[in-house]
Amino acid sequence: MTVIALDVGGTELKGAVVADDGTVLQSERWLTRPDRGPGAVIDTVLGCAAELADLARRAGTPPRAAGLAVPGLVDEAAGTVLRAVNVDWRDVPIRQWLAEHLGLPVAFGHDVRAGGLAEARLGAGRGSDSFLFVPVGTGIAAAVLHHGRPVTGALGAAGELGHLVVRPGGDPCACGGRGCLETVASATAVARRYARLTGRRGTTAEEVHRRAHGGEREAARIWAETVDALADGLAAATVLLDPERIVIGGGLAGAGEDLLGPLRSSLAERLTFRPPPRLLRAELGHRAGSLGAALLALDLVPGGPR
Repeated sequence: MTVIALDVGGTELKGAVVADDGTVLQSERWLTRPDRGPGAVIDTVLGCAAELADLARRAGTPPRAAGLAVPGLVDEAAGTVLRAVNVDWRDVPIRQWLAEHLGLPVAFGHDVRAGGLAEARLGAGRGSDSFLFVPVGTGIAAAVLHHGRPVTGALGAAGELGHLVVRPGGDPCACGGRGCLETVASATAVARRYARLTGRRGTTAEEVHRRAHGGEREAARIWAETVDALADGLAAATVLLDPERIVIGGGLAGAGEDLLGPLRSSLAERLTFRPPPRLLRAELGHRAGSLGAALLALDLVPGGPR
């Protein structure tokens, strides 16, 4: 049995044909190119899904369902993207359109929650009844996993950790606030703050990490501020949600123990009345969203894994 999985991003659309044991049989990537307009992106999603379905059929494993993970604010029950800024979608009933296009049942979910589901079943969250999946990349978000399932919240916006204010009156955020965690500790913010401090434009967060590791004073300062802000955000989330572990993903997780080591210490310092949750690096990398979409699709199939 196979399913089709699609993970829509502002830069790339990741797709896969996945077997019922989670094995990826085929995988493809396409450029999203949101500059073409929202309608063109929708056409790309539909066309790529059909391409994956054809690949599966030609391999003798016709798909039974499809799963779609998307960014932004979503209504998972209705299958609608309410607002996704990076692909310029508003009130798009994408699940219905994809189901009609493929002639298959379609599961629909938020990309970070789908990634959290994948880490819960296949990655660093295995064996944990309660954990946070926190991708730290261009932005910062979180999926709250409880009893193995993502918590959505009243408006479908649970887990917007990147918009927790950790530096009141700080840099403006795209959400309209100031001093949000995302403005300090995302990869974008690391690069921006380093450029502001040093005047060196075009330096990536990965390069800032390498320079900090190499002993450069300015880079080390930015890296320490990043760790402090993340620790503040994760401490607040821990006090409110009491997770057993926190799984860090996204591009900044590529720093490994250079991030996780000091982050563990800083988090423990803030949680004076209780032990900190386990802090682990995500295991699935960029595949988390598409694997999560596949798991959502498999849940639709009678006899599929739960």
